[in-house]
Amino acid sequence: MSAGLVLTVLTRSAVAGPPYVADDPEPTDYGHFEIYTFNNGTATRSDVSGESGIDFNYGAAPDLQLTATLPAGFDQSIGGTNVAMSNLELAAKYRFLHQETFGLDVSIFLRIFLPSGSNIIGDNRTSLLLPVWVQKDWSGGWSAFGGGGCVFSEIRAADFCEAGAVLTYQILPKLQIGAELFHQTADSHGTPATSSVGVGWRYDLNDNYHLLGYVRRGIENTEETDRYSWYASVLFTF
Repeated sequence: MSAGLVLTVLTRSAVAGPPYVADDPEPTDYGHFEIYTFNNGTATRSDVSGESGIDFNYGAAPDLQLTATLPAGFDQSIGGTNVAMSNLELAAKYRFLHQETFGLDVSIFLRIFLPSGSNIIGDNRTSLLLPVWVQKDWSGGWSAFGGGGCVFSEIRAADFCEAGAVLTYQILPKLQIGAELFHQTADSHGTPATSSVGVGWRYDLNDNYHLLGYVRRGIENTEETDRYSWYASVLFTF
């Protein structure tokens, strides 16, 4: 799997969280749904790879979000273009600390990636991401969130670790903008470490329909890992 698709598949999916790589600790409201139809990808010196799919999130209980992501992946290189199902993701986010009592929202977000069944698209192994995410909101529309964790392949030693931080601002009643700094360590397959900076936005068409976008560029090992990346989504909330 390419370095770009490692980022695409094993990082990602609340008002914060998407479209950024780092997530936020806020679960979907109890009894409500958040459904993202998305496209994302990363270009490196050797290929362009990414995914399109649907990301289902449900507030199963107070402070508990259940997630299922169904992606189809693509990889375009000199050898041609390949398209196949990518890694099915099952996840659960639980917020155990709140800003009202602790000063920060803090959550764990256990994510399991099932094998893609392909040696080209996605990762043909079971992987587990164990991150912790924190968030702080201020009056005036400012918010900061971030955290990190490690990915374990087939429940063995850590394959790689990642960390990110995002600062957002509600510039208009319906428009939020933000900036992100993200880092991923080298992985066990020899892909070098990568750092990147990105900008994102969210526009609320109404209470139920939202548009999200994000662009990112690597600042470390750029040619091998991240010449540029993108994320675009339509979010349905109800």
